[in-house]
Amino acid sequence: METKEIKLRVPDAIQSGTFANNTMITHSKEEFFIDYIVLAPPGGTVVSRVIVTPAHFKRIISTMQDNLNKYEDSFGPVEASKTPPTNRGVSG
Repeated sequence: METKEIKLRVPDAIQSGTFANNTMITHSKEEFFIDYIVLAPPGGTVVSRVIVTPAHFKRIISTMQDNLNKYEDSFGPVEASKTPPTNRGVSG
């Protein structure tokens, strides 16, 4: 299979990225909803929402695991942080 280069343009408005310190993932039969959240007292804010198909979600997981493995090969193991409490005063 031939690999083709895809040139991507990152618009100026999103080039600097968006900080998130929490993530919430939900799903329906047809889609996964990935909410990126900033939690800071007294509550939290969803700063970005990405909606993908189940097949694409599975590819994202695979790609993230591959990248984490490469990172750990270069910099050593990443210790998972404790799971935050489920109710941190965030309501939708």
